[in-house]
Amino acid sequence: MSIELRLVSKVPARAELVGLAVTSDAVDEEPHGLDWKLLRASGFDGSVGQAEIVAGPERAVAVLGLGPAAELGSSAFRQAGAALVRAGARFGSLGADVLDQAGEAVDRAAAAQAFAEGIDLGVYEFMAHKSNGATSKVRSVALVGSGKRISAALDRGQAIARGVNLTRDLVNEPGGSLTPVEFARRAGKVARQGRLAIEVLDLAAIKKARLGGVLGVNRGSTQQPRFVRMTYKPSGRAQGHLALVGKGITFDAGGLSIKTSAGMMTMKSDKAGASAVLGAMAAIAELGPRIRVSAFMPLTDNMLGGDATRPGDVLKMRNKKTVEVLNTDAEGRLILADALSLASEAKPDAIIDLATLTGACVVALGDRYAGLMGTDGTGWLEQVAAAGERTGERVWRLPLPAEYRPQLDSNVADIKNIGGSNGGGALTAGLFLKEFVVEGIPWAHVDIAGPAFSDTPFEEHPKGATGFGVRLLVDLIENFQKPVGE
Repeated sequence: MSIELRLVSKVPARAELVGLAVTSDAVDEEPHGLDWKLLRASGFDGSVGQAEIVAGPERAVAVLGLGPAAELGSSAFRQAGAALVRAGARFGSLGADVLDQAGEAVDRAAAAQAFAEGIDLGVYEFMAHKSNGATSKVRSVALVGSGKRISAALDRGQAIARGVNLTRDLVNEPGGSLTPVEFARRAGKVARQGRLAIEVLDLAAIKKARLGGVLGVNRGSTQQPRFVRMTYKPSGRAQGHLALVGKGITFDAGGLSIKTSAGMMTMKSDKAGASAVLGAMAAIAELGPRIRVSAFMPLTDNMLGGDATRPGDVLKMRNKKTVEVLNTDAEGRLILADALSLASEAKPDAIIDLATLTGACVVALGDRYAGLMGTDGTGWLEQVAAAGERTGERVWRLPLPAEYRPQLDSNVADIKNIGGSNGGGALTAGLFLKEFVVEGIPWAHVDIAGPAFSDTPFEEHPKGATGFGVRLLVDLIENFQKPVGE
């Protein structure tokens, strides 16, 4: 659901609740003439993301915490927007007077964009399979502010949030209903709405394209695979060409290397990479960046049918390399191998892939950071990391050590799909993917296994799918600079 968000010169009289922001430094000054004794008793101290409702002079007031003034950034306004709509869920019409708190620390347009993102991200609920309607009654928010820059920033924020929420919907949808065919159908709808070029490869076309990784993973399934290629072209001359690749395992049972029952419980989220790529494409179709973007989304589930790929089987990938499959639960890298090969053939200026690839990355970084790996020497990984910092979708740089590469040597094929037993599973997975990127093309691999899905709500995110990666990709696209080798 997208909230009606508009700029006003002052909070309208019909607003049932008004949000007022305060930094933690200003709490002692007791601003806004509110009942600060009551606020303090409730535990309010101005921390980021806090929201408390108290009686105001004219109507109820939601006091929104922004944290210390010295640490103020866009993320605080994003969390404030989410906190407002959550605290005011029983009200239909809200007002907000928060932008003055940006001061000199944060560009006001950036604060407005982040606040708009938070509004739509905070009100999100996945209701596709619930009998009752949405619990939030919020339908409109009037934000005090003026000017074309602020108005444009609100539109940008909501466009990005729509992309994030589309991704959340896709990831939250069960694997039994969001099959590869259904995912491709929804991608077609996004393409039509955004005037994006799209090509969907069915089983016959996937065979003709020699996508051995996709075919190998799909062998145990009764659901046919799909491969989606989507292209955005700017209205004028493109200032670069970026390829996005997203892992689209619609459900991962592990294949014959079957997962535990507990390990399968959230495996509908194994399509989070492809979902983030599709969400980003939906957003840029609205925003109109000046570079060409090609998206590659391999789609299949990973099941245990009678002809499922067996440990020890050998697959031939798109780039003709052969892979000995020793663990069928290391399947995401197999379908990404084909997608990265196709992306390389498109000869982009750079490639980035997003994938819920390894539990090892979760062990290393937890659920708030994604792992970043890739080729060095071009500044490309620095661009990705900078986009993560600007958007609050943080990544942490991990190495691709050449001395680990021999762990992937196979006695019967060019390479095997898992490394040794001495740890470093996220790194050997990255080294595997590197084998399928044409040398000389800057490439970034982002392992989102941790932050793509959460068992508890936090910041602007609900329980379940977070939509991680959409904001990062959109920012990366809009600020893209062709990487230059050393």
